[in-house]
Amino acid sequence: MEEPQRRIRALHTEATVTVYQAYAPEIGIPAVRQGRFPAGWKRDRMTWIKPSFLWMMYRCGWGTKPAQETVLAVEITREGFEWALRNACLSSYVRGLHHDRSTWQRLLKRAPARVQWDPERDLQLQPLPYRSLQLGLSGDAVRRYADEWTVSISDVTPLAHELHTLVSSGDLDAAGRLLPAERPYPAQDELTAHLRA
Repeated sequence: MEEPQRRIRALHTEATVTVYQAYAPEIGIPAVRQGRFPAGWKRDRMTWIKPSFLWMMYRCGWGTKPAQETVLAVEITREGFEWALRNACLSSYVRGLHHDRSTWQRLLKRAPARVQWDPERDLQLQPLPYRSLQLGLSGDAVRRYADEWTVSISDVTPLAHELHTLVSSGDLDAAGRLLPAERPYPAQDELTAHLRA
């Protein structure tokens, strides 16, 4: 079956969604140990969460880029994830979706979350012809993410390194078997109709 151009694919349960972030060890390691983001984590900045594991690997270079050496799997409530989607605005203006550019700019300024649809990646981190969700949180959404939505934080850096080794050696089948089981997220249309270009 052909993939739709834009789709949320994620590891999810009936109650939670797993998203990925990468941080320097001084943030990532205490976050895993405490099960919450430490005091040094910046609440006043936008934080981007990614349901796509391979897009996170593309972004952090398999956990090798500076200040992105600790890759986190953050399990959050579906209720919180869906709140962010309902209250999000696209990060760029789309003619026909938005009334006009100034209306979009007002929406973007007020929105506690923003969405980008970026090309999904394959195991070699090459772009695929369809897109996956990146969700930026700011203001009230960052507070909710850290204090209310987060269920658990796991260190998946060893998995990132193992996959990188397998991909580098050309064993894509073995690497593919280790990937998180991401599936289409249900009820997507009603949650993202206002976020489709």
